[in-house]
Amino acid sequence: MEVVLEMTLPRNAESAPLVRHTLDASLRGLGVPPEVRADIALALGEACANVIQHATAGKAYEVRARMDGAKCVVEVIDGGAVVSTTEGGDAARTAPGWDAPPAPPGAEHGRGLQLMRALTEEVHILDRVQRNGAIVHFEKSFAV
Repeated sequence: MEVVLEMTLPRNAESAPLVRHTLDASLRGLGVPPEVRADIALALGEACANVIQHATAGKAYEVRARMDGAKCVVEVIDGGAVVSTTEGGDAARTAPGWDAPPAPPGAEHGRGLQLMRALTEEVHILDRVQRNGAIVHFEKSFAV
C-alpha cells in the first residue's frame, strides 16, 4: 500500500503541529514503529519551523509525503528564496536559513539541518526550478 499526503498550509506556527499529527496518524496506520515516527515528526517539525521563520516571501508552504511499506519520503516546499550576491557579483538564490554554518552545541537556534541529517536519510535542500523558494527533501526507512 502507498499513502500520499499533500498539504498546503499557512506560514504560521499553528500549521506545524497539524502537519506533524496528520503524517504521524498515517504512519501509525501503516504500523510504523513509534521510534521511527518520532524521528520523522522531529525532522518534519524542523523543516516546517525553518519555512515559518525564514520564508517571508510566501504566505503558504506545501508538505508532500509519500509512504510505502519500506520508507517515508517528505518534501517541505517554500516560496521564499532570497536573492544574494556571490563573490563575482552574480545573483544567486539561496534557501533561507539552510546555508548558514552549523550552530555551536549550546545554541538555541540553527541546529535543524543537523538534526534532520542525524534522524533521517537522503537529506537534500534543493532550489525550486523556475520559482522562488526551496525544497527540503528527506527520507526515512521504516526499519528499526
